[in-house]
Amino acid sequence: MSGTGARWPWAPVVAYMALIFVLSSISNTPALPGGSDKQLHGLLYAGLAALVMRALAGGWRRRMTLGMAALAIALAGLYGISDEYHQSYVPNRQSDARDVVADTVGAAVAAGACVGWSRLRRGPDGSSRPV
Repeated sequence: MSGTGARWPWAPVVAYMALIFVLSSISNTPALPGGSDKQLHGLLYAGLAALVMRALAGGWRRRMTLGMAALAIALAGLYGISDEYHQSYVPNRQSDARDVVADTVGAAVAAGACVGWSRLRRGPDGSSRPV
């Protein structure tokens, strides 16, 4: 195969998960405005869910379904749980169930947006139309 079909669609997902893992390994994080990191969690996991949606669909321009969204949200939520477990072993860090909630909400927003965008891009007959 040649072109984009020859690439492994999960590579960006794995790279993004590695980035989250590295960020979670930082012992002394800078203070955030407002003192809460929930928005950052939501944003990071929205990115993860969007990349999972892309991988599940086989590309940004492919059809994205509610089933894919449910799977993307579940995968992001499970990774959020594993990330909090990982943080419990990092000095000066702790686990927080509210972080997992923020992760999952961010993932749900992004996955829902991907499904919505996919539906907007398609005509009434389900065929793709130019955006």
